[in-house]
Amino acid sequence: MEFLTTSEAADYLRLGERKLYELVTNGAIPCTKVTGKWLFPRHELDLWVLSGLARPAGMLIAEPPPVVGGSQDELLDWSLRESGSGLGSMSEGSARGLERLQRDEVMAAAVHFHSLDADGNLAADASATALRDAPDLHDAVLVAFVRREQGLVLSPGNPKRLRGLSDVLALGARMAMRQQGTGAQMLLDVLLKRAGASTRDLHRVETPALTGPDLAEIVRAGQADCGVATRAAARSAGLDFVPLVWENFDLAMRQRSYFRPAMQALIRFLNERRLRQRAEELTGYDPSPAGQIRFAA
Repeated sequence: MEFLTTSEAADYLRLGERKLYELVTNGAIPCTKVTGKWLFPRHELDLWVLSGLARPAGMLIAEPPPVVGGSQDELLDWSLRESGSGLGSMSEGSARGLERLQRDEVMAAAVHFHSLDADGNLAADASATALRDAPDLHDAVLVAFVRREQGLVLSPGNPKRLRGLSDVLALGARMAMRQQGTGAQMLLDVLLKRAGASTRDLHRVETPALTGPDLAEIVRAGQADCGVATRAAARSAGLDFVPLVWENFDLAMRQRSYFRPAMQALIRFLNERRLRQRAEELTGYDPSPAGQIRFAA
């Protein structure tokens, strides 16, 4: 992320330094103080300017409802409540959340897309690529929420001694599935592809689970031997867990939504100690990137 000094920011915004200091004093402009000097993140200055963009009456765009769609996550649900943002949630999976964001049916979408790069490795920025390629999202922003651990959720004691997907395939373990379009299902698909297999090679539980906790409940009830979900979902259900990958779990939104009061309340909360403490309690989270802008169109 590029930071501008006070004089650079004033030149960039075509403001006098006195007016810039006035905005800083009133908390009206994004900035941070390091060793006594004010610094201004350039990406956030761009978003700040665009958030106040005036349009002719015929171009007015209806504000999306204060809802975060996309993927379900226990730490995110807790943060929406504790931040006082007033944002609700609608958990339907990453792909469906992005579709709703394109139609302005949600203010943001929680996403964790997965794909393979040209070398056959897990792509580092699959979510940013999904936003870049999405129609009608030329003004998209991707804000980091956390990194989180995804893996195999297993019956207590791991009775089948499953250590990875190779064991699931070799032993014909019953595997709970997620619906298509969810990040967890995308992850399973790409990991199977790397192993030279597909979901057709699995002993599948045919009815897909809507969320990670739903999948964990299927395993806990003995209807499946395993499934892909987060470490936090496994812990909450009292299940065993075999890690597979750490992934980026992000919030996608339009630039004009970034500075809305509800979203700013959530983003400010991401820097609070309470979030880090809750992440540690739930396990399987790395909140260090929380609040960082990972992509801006």
